[in-house]
Amino acid sequence: MSARPARPPGEPALVASLALLVVLYLAWFLPMRDYVAAAVFALPALWLASGLWIGRRKLAMCAATLSLAWFSHGIMVAMTRPPERWPALAETALALLVLFTACLPGLKAVRDRRRRG
Repeated sequence: MSARPARPPGEPALVASLALLVVLYLAWFLPMRDYVAAAVFALPALWLASGLWIGRRKLAMCAATLSLAWFSHGIMVAMTRPPERWPALAETALALLVLFTACLPGLKAVRDRRRRG
């Protein structure tokens, strides 16, 4: 039986940050009884986290792309809706964390390539 390949650097942090985004969206939208918004925001993050958990490595690129939309949404809400400022800023911070952790394997590859010459 062959051993499972090692997870890329940052992948556990990427899965954790996506799971935190799911929790944030549910905690943000469910008390307002906005079930459609909760589904629209939480389900893609949940799908990406579960896919990465089972080893679908290419979903990291999708997570990085969606993080740009989550970042934009967080900034827009933080600037326009003062009562929702803190959840929006948390969304912005988590979106940046998703983007950074999704890009870690590429950054590590560039660093290793520079070291080799």
